[in-house]
Amino acid sequence: MSMNVVDFIKTYKRDRSPCGPSRVLHVRKVPIEVSEAEVISLGIPFGKVTNLLMLKGKNQAFIEMASEEAAITMVNYYTTATPHVRNQPVYIQYSNHRELKTDNLPNQGRTQAALQAVNAVHSGNMTHSASASDSSMMPGQSPVLRIIVENLFYPVSLEVLHQIFSKFGTVLKIITFTKNNQFQALLQYADPMNAHHAKVTLDGQNIYNACCTLRIEFSKLTSLNVKYNNDKSRDFTRLDLPSGDGQPTLDPGMTAAFGAPGIISSPYAGAAGFAPAVGFPQAAGLSMQAMPGALGPLTIPTSAVAGRMAIHGMAPTALHSVLLVSNLNPDSISPHGLFILFGVYGDVQRVKILFNKKENALVQMADATQAQLAMSHLNGQRLHGRVIRVTISKHQTVQLPREGQEDQGLTKDFSGSPLHRFKKPGSKNFQNIFPPSATLHLSNIPPSIADDMLKDLFSSAGYKVKAFKFFQKDRKMALIQLGSVEEAIQALIDLHNHDLGENHHLRVSFSKSTI
Repeated sequence: MSMNVVDFIKTYKRDRSPCGPSRVLHVRKVPIEVSEAEVISLGIPFGKVTNLLMLKGKNQAFIEMASEEAAITMVNYYTTATPHVRNQPVYIQYSNHRELKTDNLPNQGRTQAALQAVNAVHSGNMTHSASASDSSMMPGQSPVLRIIVENLFYPVSLEVLHQIFSKFGTVLKIITFTKNNQFQALLQYADPMNAHHAKVTLDGQNIYNACCTLRIEFSKLTSLNVKYNNDKSRDFTRLDLPSGDGQPTLDPGMTAAFGAPGIISSPYAGAAGFAPAVGFPQAAGLSMQAMPGALGPLTIPTSAVAGRMAIHGMAPTALHSVLLVSNLNPDSISPHGLFILFGVYGDVQRVKILFNKKENALVQMADATQAQLAMSHLNGQRLHGRVIRVTISKHQTVQLPREGQEDQGLTKDFSGSPLHRFKKPGSKNFQNIFPPSATLHLSNIPPSIADDMLKDLFSSAGYKVKAFKFFQKDRKMALIQLGSVEEAIQALIDLHNHDLGENHHLRVSFSKSTI
């Protein structure tokens, strides 16, 4: 029997409680003026959208994806990057419904037409934009923006660009590069309408106070081909891409699309623009102390936050350094394990596994930049057989238990730990922050240790060793490739700081290279 609107409205409240994965997704806080095509475009980057139900009076919608896998990828992505439609945040979660039966509902003809049009655009069967019917859109406008950052007084990372541009819609891919001594980026949205809004609002704005001016134009490209996920390029819909070797090589077609550089000599002299709430990308090897006059993430003057722009999405929550980690395996997790894993991306101060809900934990990083880094790299990864979620917590600090309070060792203070990787300013560790990968970088190996001994160490701990090699120039370091990314994550937790004898403790991190 087909479901009617009344049935849906009766059950939509139930969808607010967290459900198991379903290929039907429940979208809340949908602006009333939004079109079917705009809602469908939220799902398109992750796979085919097979059905849609709009409940405009309730500011809600249901999207049905072709597969549960596509829905899971979509929910994972939108957990960290809240999607925006017409500059308004919308919220997506799994629905209680397994499928949408909407055959006899009014307006389904219009919905089906929108589905066919948007799916066709993204399959490459049409050349104009999904939203070309919108009067403010030019036909053929690209969802890809070319961004030049002028007056680059402070470094701008891929994460900073992602945070700024996500306020206007779903960012799918970013490639950063330097051309003609200018820092530039190509950024692809899910929908050309998002690109249009971002260009109109951000062109000429400053990221930081009186510097880092954005110059934005539409790219001649309509899609980006990202081969590697690293600090220079990222495809947010593909967590499985290798990390490659740093600077991405551009296709000849892309190189031709850049054209002449747009140099504007006088930087925008308007209001403050964005406050650097994200802090500075320590992955680039820059410490706060090395940058005189830099606005630290916690010392932003109110004038900076109250700049001319209406999109201050970068403020309060971005300042938090506490992460909420959920969907953990309560039988396998420990504060020490989370300390080691999150310690790859920053100096973990405290960890608290929640007493009554052991699937959840709070992890306090040294600052907001490190929290952002850990969230962007670890959200959606598999740990102890579960896909974990990592989001910014509303808590400012992790409280230690009061004396006499029962805690079962679930809260640990690691602030004085000797295992922090980022205490020394300018440490090489800042330059070696990579996403989890199946290949691990091993260092601090004593001269007496042979490759068989290291391979045995990993295999006797239950890991499948696929390949191993010492560095040619320096036998203190090696690469080891394990069976999967999940195995490598677990091995890093188990064997980082393992005592190899001769006063050497093994150092383990994720590698950008493969063997």
